[in-house]
Amino acid sequence: MNWINFSIYAEICGILWLASIVILLFKSKKPVYTAIATGMVYVGILVLGSFIVNLWLTLDRPPMRTLGETRLWYSFFLSIIGIVVYHRWKYKWLLAYSLGMALLFLMLNYFNPEIHSKSLMPALQSPWFVPHVIVYIFAYALLAASSLVAVYSLFHEYFLNQKKDVLPIADNLVYIGFAFLTLGLLFGALWAKEAWGHYWTWDPKETWAFLTWLMYLVYIHFRHSKPHLTKGPLWTLSLAFVVLLIAWFGINYLPSAQFSVHTYGMGN
Repeated sequence: MNWINFSIYAEICGILWLASIVILLFKSKKPVYTAIATGMVYVGILVLGSFIVNLWLTLDRPPMRTLGETRLWYSFFLSIIGIVVYHRWKYKWLLAYSLGMALLFLMLNYFNPEIHSKSLMPALQSPWFVPHVIVYIFAYALLAASSLVAVYSLFHEYFLNQKKDVLPIADNLVYIGFAFLTLGLLFGALWAKEAWGHYWTWDPKETWAFLTWLMYLVYIHFRHSKPHLTKGPLWTLSLAFVVLLIAWFGINYLPSAQFSVHTYGMGN
């Protein structure tokens, strides 16, 4: 059985967020248009959130087992982060980019619907399962937003010959995201100890998760040791997101992942 009525929820979200992006990028000079755009963002968040709750109740388990289910949470958190950052710093482009990324992952599920199952493997029947996944996906959403900031700045510097002072925003996003990423690693270690008897085994998924953590640590080191540099940290932040994507779902397609204890998370 496919996700119940997912296409309807996704279409409503898609229309609302796409309209918001158009308004934010092309029609946002008047406050009334901006208010309409942000209102549609909130409605879209409520629609997607209601679907996640409905799916959770229908499955009678947390919808966090497959890649498709984690993409739902990613879209949800990324849209929330985008609107929160907008209210804090008034960057319309960042809200538009965040919505665009959220839509991308939502549409991946729309065009590639999953078959859901109520069952959970024994390894997933742990009190650490939900906090580990939620903390990690929230961290991924924050760090994705920071990478969008970096790509935006690099694009303007290399192609438009304009310098954008966006590192303070990136710093705030990375610091919070890195804290949640660290918590995710710790929760994962505790979960692994309970499920498999070891805190850490250098499993392919664990290795790439650690590499992701190191990449963002390098960025933080850059910013503290050489605060006058800009290009180095921006490139580090952009490349770190590539490593993050590999750790999240790219590793699933590598031959080494066939022997991973994390194969429960494989899927569409």
